[in-house]
Amino acid sequence: MTEIYLIRHTEAEGNLYRAMQGHWDGDVTATGLREIDALAERMRGVKIDALYSSDLRRAMLTAGAIRRTHPLELHTLRELREINVGPWEARFFADVAREDPERMELFIHHAEQFSLPGAESYDDVRRRAAAALVRIAEENEGGTVAVVSHGVTIRCLLSYMLHRSLDDPELPICGNTGICRVLYENGRFEVLSVNDCAHLDALGLPRWKASVNLRGEPFSPAADPDFYRACYADSWRAAHGTLEGFEGESYLAAAKAHALTDPGCVLRIFDGETEAGLLDLDPQRGAHALFGWISLLYLAEPYRGRGLGVQLLGRALMYYRLRGRRAVRLHAAEDNAAALRFYEKHGFRRLSYENGRFGKLYLMEFRFGESHV
Repeated sequence: MTEIYLIRHTEAEGNLYRAMQGHWDGDVTATGLREIDALAERMRGVKIDALYSSDLRRAMLTAGAIRRTHPLELHTLRELREINVGPWEARFFADVAREDPERMELFIHHAEQFSLPGAESYDDVRRRAAAALVRIAEENEGGTVAVVSHGVTIRCLLSYMLHRSLDDPELPICGNTGICRVLYENGRFEVLSVNDCAHLDALGLPRWKASVNLRGEPFSPAADPDFYRACYADSWRAAHGTLEGFEGESYLAAAKAHALTDPGCVLRIFDGETEAGLLDLDPQRGAHALFGWISLLYLAEPYRGRGLGVQLLGRALMYYRLRGRRAVRLHAAEDNAAALRFYEKHGFRRLSYENGRFGKLYLMEFRFGESHV
């Protein structure tokens, strides 16, 4: 008999930003690092004889939690990867749902029927992952193994082991670092527990929950200058409590130049059909030094304080990561305490400052691949 601890990876960028991260190899988040700490403590006293993981970074980093207290070699298997979503890779849920609502509905609610050219089907995942899990179990007969994989992949494995359709609404997607405990003997699996996240409850760590999915559309500041000015003015007022020093025409002129460089770097943000914000990136500033620049990250007042700003930040970070930038920078005013907390929470650090009209103006930077993620 083989005992298996089947573990979903920790929170990663796609989970936080609400983006597809099938084979896209994004990083883990600051919360993800805390979840890894909690998982390490949870597994400290568990006897583990062998350790396996998907070969994607978020899974391998999660497997590192086991290795802290168990001196084991990490065996990585491509067969344990998340579903490959082909042309949807690294794209945002709401954008895909807007462009291809019928397939997105199948992907979320009717998995057995989902098909997308260039992507895997759920049955493809079920077959490859099940074959890998059987092989792991038989190669470790009489031992206990930990296997780190992904949300859809583990759900496909549960479908296989429990002989249930993936369209069964009772078949769960495990939470990040959720543990399923399984026995294998004589060619049969027995599922003892599913989605055990007690280690997160004990330490008071947040659980990921679905929220509003914001979508983005390329926006032309030249075609609708009033909207751009209004967003920037509201952002300025929220930061400083006044419009003193606001130079709307110069900010608008810069945004027009950004959009001419790349229409995808200025986005109007929507919640369904409701305007929710604006994102303005300057792809030329810092390009010589391989950093990107965020000129404006704006959410309308009804969307603030709801944890949604990170979806705009995620768009900015992914935009520059996919273009080979090493870092992303921006300015944040000393009197804008909420913005400073937000950016520092998500991995930015203060590099320097200059004295502005309202106090210090901090130059802040996020570096890809550093320990904050």
